[in-house]
Amino acid sequence: MKSRVLSVLAAVMLAGCATDTDALKRDHGYVLEWIGERPLIDNSHLTMTLGNDGRAYGNAGCNHWFASYRLEGSRIHFGPVGSTRKLCAPALMEQEHRFLEAMGQVQRWDVSNIEQLQLWPAQGLPLRFWLEEG
Repeated sequence: MKSRVLSVLAAVMLAGCATDTDALKRDHGYVLEWIGERPLIDNSHLTMTLGNDGRAYGNAGCNHWFASYRLEGSRIHFGPVGSTRKLCAPALMEQEHRFLEAMGQVQRWDVSNIEQLQLWPAQGLPLRFWLEEG
């Protein structure tokens, strides 16, 4: 009986962590630090805001980006990602392309033990964001 109670309690606790959307701040900015296995180019500033209205938007380094998103517990899905069409230095454009492509592949989110928001694709390493101060 005791082991059954402990099993049920553990399942409830794990389910609570997996679906705790309070850890995901809405209508508040995040700043990107890593795209998968690579850090950002020095002095580039990529951002994301997840609006309460189901719209995501931010700066992709050169252009502004936008998409719809749907949140279901620890799962997150972005609709087609659009952006403005300004040209910047080739290295910034390559980084922006990797970011926008990665956003379209995100399937789930979590918050790491160092309080970074991580957006995970089906395969590979996550996009890692810090909560923007202010």
